[in-house]
Amino acid sequence: MSRMSPLFRTLRKSAFVLVALSVALPRLVQAQPLPADVVTTPAPPPALSLAPASTPATAPAPASTSPGVPAGAIAVVNGVAIPQSAMDSAVSTAVSRGNDVDTPQLRAALKQQLIIREVVRQQAARAHYDQRPEVQQASDAEKVDVEIQSWLQDNVHAQEPTERQIRARYNNVNAELGKYEYKPQYIVLADQAVAKGVIAQAKAGKPFDALARKFSIVPSKENGGEMPWVSFKTPVVEGKTRGVPVEVARALAKLPVGGVVQQPLQSGQAWVVVRLEDKRPMSVPSFDTVKDQIRRQMIAESMDAGAAKLVKSLVQSATIVQ
Repeated sequence: MSRMSPLFRTLRKSAFVLVALSVALPRLVQAQPLPADVVTTPAPPPALSLAPASTPATAPAPASTSPGVPAGAIAVVNGVAIPQSAMDSAVSTAVSRGNDVDTPQLRAALKQQLIIREVVRQQAARAHYDQRPEVQQASDAEKVDVEIQSWLQDNVHAQEPTERQIRARYNNVNAELGKYEYKPQYIVLADQAVAKGVIAQAKAGKPFDALARKFSIVPSKENGGEMPWVSFKTPVVEGKTRGVPVEVARALAKLPVGGVVQQPLQSGQAWVVVRLEDKRPMSVPSFDTVKDQIRRQMIAESMDAGAAKLVKSLVQSATIVQ
């Protein structure tokens, strides 16, 4: 059986997963910031946490709120206060995952997520989704999320792609694939000196996966920095690297299998140590093999866009004080 391209292997199984609260709303916060006319103090999108995961989190001073927000709350949505305890819980969850530290930027991003969550919850409650059997049967901790997800499922409608559109997507994806597929491992760090030290340890024979688990500041550290197979055309061209930072793609194209970069690569504010775990010829699957997967991917994207549009509309019509 032909190997699938990176896109086809990472297709999501269900369009509804995209509108689940835990997946959709964090993206919506970044893609659709709260409109200026309903936000008293707009917050920036979440920044990449560049402190090593082992760095102890230091709680910042609570952000100031407007006079219209009662004590013990972070915001008021249509007259309903969001308690500080909700923020504390959200911060604790984010930090416990190991790729965030408690910073003002993280709290600002989580605050916007909680506001959006409350806006959608209120809309679902107006439609009596809180009385639905699946919501009533959920645990107390999950009731609101199940209520919101059920409402979104019923109110976000995906457009069914045509055979022509599916084939066009197939052709476009395959046109971007290169001669080879690369299996990378990454260690992402905040400090260049630490990154150089990690390279020295890797060169001295320290297992790369162990170094990733110890030093990397991104979620891939949990599986030793291992990333999915990726293919792109060479010579590497900016914007045509299948989502891989261009400097990383150039390194992967030059490394021998098992090789580690001589120097850390800067990508934005982070420093990346790259190892090429494996390399193989690219084998493109036939259209008939993957057309159903492409169809599901396109429906998922349609669901995502519909959810973003709907939530943005709800937020714009809400009265929000923070």
